[in-house]
Amino acid sequence: MNLSVPAVTVHIVDDDDSMRSALTRLFSAAGYAPRAYASAGEFLIALEAVPSGCLILDLHMPGPDGLALFDALHRRGIDLPTIFLTGRGDIPSSVRALKSGASDFLTKPVSSDTLLEAVRTALEADTPKRAERAQRERLAKVQEQLTARERAVLQRVLQGALTKQIAWELGVSERTIKACRAAVMRKMGARSLPDLVRLSSGLPDTPTLPPVV
Repeated sequence: MNLSVPAVTVHIVDDDDSMRSALTRLFSAAGYAPRAYASAGEFLIALEAVPSGCLILDLHMPGPDGLALFDALHRRGIDLPTIFLTGRGDIPSSVRALKSGASDFLTKPVSSDTLLEAVRTALEADTPKRAERAQRERLAKVQEQLTARERAVLQRVLQGALTKQIAWELGVSERTIKACRAAVMRKMGARSLPDLVRLSSGLPDTPTLPPVV
């Protein structure tokens, strides 16, 4: 059985047709899965909720430029490793991009080796972030699948309420609350209450729920 790992996606946003074609050939030959877009708007329209891979972003384009797209992604909470390409030296833009979290800022024409190395470095640096994002996505899905009572118990546990308090608020026995809390911990993959609190940090707030009986 061949369990090959899917190729990493490289998103290419550049208004130059020849540049997009050249970069598509380069990354395809290097074993990546390139996706090319002619404008920032085209990329945003085709954008998945949580894109993966790396972004090669032209700085100067008609309409929203590379920095505007980069800022738009940040506003959406999308932290995609990004390498800027520019046809002319632009120190203020490069400083702004790098301060905003860009992985690299390269000037055209750029050699194939330099660009491929920049992508490799950016993806390596993003590995811990990808693992963290995957963990958050998994836990968010688990949280959505909790029962109403489990969500109510989780909410109150995160607020620091004791088992006796939660039982009184929800109108059930302490034994029921302990069983419910154990089920939440099992589903979330938490080994202890502090671990549950840590795993739940950064997740969407559990909505306030009425007592569940």
